[in-house]
Amino acid sequence: MRLPPQPGEWLDRSAPLHFRFEGRSYSGFAGDSISAALWAAGQYTLGRSFKYHRPRGVLTLANHDINVMLQSPQAMNIRGDAEALREGMDLVAVNTKGGVDNDRNRFMGLLARFLPVGFYYKAFHTKALFPLWERVIRNFSGLGQLDLAKPALHTPKRYDFCDVLVIGAGVSGLQAALHAARAGAQVVVVDENARSGGSASYQLGADTAALEALRALQAAVAAEPLIRVLTDTTAAGYYADHWVALIDTQRMTKLRAKAVVVASGAFELPAVFRLNDIPGIMTGGAAQRLINRYAVRPMHTAVALVANSEGFTAVLDALSAGVKVAAVADMRSQPQACAARDAVRAAGVRVLDGWAIYEAHAGDSGRRLTGVTLVPLLANGDPDTRASERVACDGVIMSVGYAPASNLLYQAGTSMGWSDAVQQFVPATLPAGIFACGRVNGVYDSAAKALDGQRAGLQAAAHCGYTSQSVPPPVPEALRCPSHPWPIVAHPQGKNFVDFDEDLQLKDFYNAAQEGYDNIELMKRYTTNGMGPSQGKHSNMTALRVLARITGKTPIEVGTTTARPFFHPVPISHLAGRGFTPERHTPMRALHTQAGAVWMAAGMWQRPEYYALAGQSRMQCIRGEAMNVRERVGIIDVGTLGKLEVIGPQAAAFLERVYISRYANLAVGMTRYAVMCDESGVVIDDGVVARLGEQHFYFTTTTSGAATVYRELSRLNTMWRMDCGIVNQTGAFAGVNVAGPQARQLLATLTTADLDGSAFPYLGVRAIEVAGIAARAMRVGFVGEWGYEIHVPAEHGAALWQALTQAGAALGIRPFGVEAQRLLRLEKGHIIIGQDTDGLTVPREAALGWAAKMDKPFFIGQRSLHAIAKRPQKQTLVGFTLDIPGMDASQDSHPDMPSESHLVILDGEISGRITSVAFSPALGQVIGMAYVTPPLSAVGTRLPVRLTSGKMVHAQVVALPFYDADGARQKEASA
Repeated sequence: MRLPPQPGEWLDRSAPLHFRFEGRSYSGFAGDSISAALWAAGQYTLGRSFKYHRPRGVLTLANHDINVMLQSPQAMNIRGDAEALREGMDLVAVNTKGGVDNDRNRFMGLLARFLPVGFYYKAFHTKALFPLWERVIRNFSGLGQLDLAKPALHTPKRYDFCDVLVIGAGVSGLQAALHAARAGAQVVVVDENARSGGSASYQLGADTAALEALRALQAAVAAEPLIRVLTDTTAAGYYADHWVALIDTQRMTKLRAKAVVVASGAFELPAVFRLNDIPGIMTGGAAQRLINRYAVRPMHTAVALVANSEGFTAVLDALSAGVKVAAVADMRSQPQACAARDAVRAAGVRVLDGWAIYEAHAGDSGRRLTGVTLVPLLANGDPDTRASERVACDGVIMSVGYAPASNLLYQAGTSMGWSDAVQQFVPATLPAGIFACGRVNGVYDSAAKALDGQRAGLQAAAHCGYTSQSVPPPVPEALRCPSHPWPIVAHPQGKNFVDFDEDLQLKDFYNAAQEGYDNIELMKRYTTNGMGPSQGKHSNMTALRVLARITGKTPIEVGTTTARPFFHPVPISHLAGRGFTPERHTPMRALHTQAGAVWMAAGMWQRPEYYALAGQSRMQCIRGEAMNVRERVGIIDVGTLGKLEVIGPQAAAFLERVYISRYANLAVGMTRYAVMCDESGVVIDDGVVARLGEQHFYFTTTTSGAATVYRELSRLNTMWRMDCGIVNQTGAFAGVNVAGPQARQLLATLTTADLDGSAFPYLGVRAIEVAGIAARAMRVGFVGEWGYEIHVPAEHGAALWQALTQAGAALGIRPFGVEAQRLLRLEKGHIIIGQDTDGLTVPREAALGWAAKMDKPFFIGQRSLHAIAKRPQKQTLVGFTLDIPGMDASQDSHPDMPSESHLVILDGEISGRITSVAFSPALGQVIGMAYVTPPLSAVGTRLPVRLTSGKMVHAQVVALPFYDADGARQKEASA
């Protein structure tokens, strides 16, 4: 059905394109939309409806409906009406099982009587059956399938500025831009279409003179240096102070203008009659776009349903494309005279005044139109079925009215009024700096739209301070009505669709009002009208007319629903932007990679999760690393920890305030565990504080908390004005922890420092040299073995790692990652902030009550902890073990192995949750920690744990730590 070249077509016929749809091969041209190329190839079923899975074809071809919603391996929810065809596309329709031609879910149409409007609010409330219905509904809902394996798209945002932003590049918008620029304003014009021109580029009525006038206007705009035209760009949202979100295929542009001209046009509305969704039934604008933009004959034989002069223009275009027009049903009993109507009659086409389509007819498959039944209309608009006539056709052209594309005007705060003359809402009071012109302003005739655009452009330029010799003309008066007040034909058998996105029929609105949802906002939510991806572009105005008739109100009394950004769907990737989250690496990254590191995210940092070995599973590698620390010596990169210094006469006093323990009495050369709380007493961070001098403290924070802690401490010190300074050394120092029975033997080969337990005791800190590198070494034991945490300037981090690994080769040194560290610390009963605590955990619940020195004059959170201490304790952290017969270190997992966040269920109630759990190769059993209610915290208590499968297993509360309870392995005797 491809036509010969048309005067204004968008095609590049020298560039053929090949693509696939539903497994079959097709071809088109550069400039085609996907829908147009498929329609040209004779593929008329392009999608299936959301609720009833009815066959759907081209409706508006303007991105105002989702009849053609597609998916490719690279993208989901592609709008076929607007998406440009590209070479090699492999497309399928969304929301089908078996494809558009043989959708196995089409049986849903047979269940329509059981799925009335609002059924999901009234059904499935039985508690026992709700899980079943939830799974069924979730299986049927949603459009498209998300492929989590696809790489994330990064779309950088852009910022732009101009004097005047013109939204819409039709005749009125281009005239506004041209006259604003001639007055001296810098102008940006945006339009969602691939080319400018708006309706003037396709509503030709077989008149090429109109096309020549448009080309002259486009040339004038292109020649104006102060105008930029951005096509394929949607103005999706208006925000305060003329801040407009512009969405194109690549990015979001945040544009700030001094004035905004809204020339966004109008949405053409489908007529409502029985089976008005059969493929082949389309709006007049859709037929004209197919003919004049894409050179596609929309149908062979047509019946036109019209109520305005635009409908007769569409008939003329259809006739010029070789379409046989069997009849034109004009819903108006006394239509206004117009040249296009006279031309249609002169062409010999039968025109029936005061008639409408009562119902459409389809073939046996329901996938192609075969004819329509025409009926005269009574004075009240009801059909007179006594005089019906059936007419054979394979297409229907509908042109019965419009709804203004006024979403941005509403968002800007425009007060709208109702115009009986054009049967639509028009701007009554515009905010300062906002101007409207063209169809959105109720102006439809071509010459009038040009004048209205000139007026808006000159007024916008004047608002920006640019004067012109031209006098803005007044808003032209409406000479005709482009919209029928009731383009709806009732039918006792229904299936007369109002909202094609949601499969909403006319009767659904009557039923909703009967149930009390007779307010426009309530009706929207109850029926879901306008809540689909099209956001009501083709249905909101019709729904408003229906509610007005039901309630006996005028449209202005009914009102409109709230217009919120974005009025058109925006890809989430555009909202996410380029991804500003930095990724930080320690100086040893290359060495970790060489050692087989498998990376994981830890806050902003990348850390080795474990080191892969050939022939071993992930869990075998992790357990092997842990056992090597227990039996020999291991090394881990801890440079990601936050590293801060506080220096000054009041450094100790400052730390006394921000941490819950004491530090004023901390001896020089020693370290102490540190817990930080917020004002509510909740644990938010921990680390180690080392005293390097009387007025010099060096302390660590958690990896993810470093920036937050530094920012908060800086804020507090600014407020308190204490005599000390805070320095963030996180990136300046690298850190390595060497741990295991042979750790001291290893370090002794690289330093002359005295490592004897009396000279360098547990929890001591010393300034030493390691392999000739000046270092701060702390004897701390997060993993429960003799160990040294060595901090050196970052530029020496790699050299330190290499020196330690080379010297430790003879001792069996092996790097270990984060997962092995987590296992080792669990064996010692040490908590991880954020894993074994949450946003409500206070010290006494996490077995950290000993650290809170409540007799200090003050520390952050102290007042709250005093209040909390007077209340009964709700939970406490305990250790537990679980014996699983047959499970050993050779097994990666076991069906009876609980996971983190599994619940402790007692007498049907939640009595606790697991925070950490693992199989310990050193202990030969499953160990873990959990929060439980106080009655369950006693050693020896059995904890019933519910697994994901629903099975219950029983753990037993034990004393912490699980491993080396007296800490002997961190003392002199074990070295």
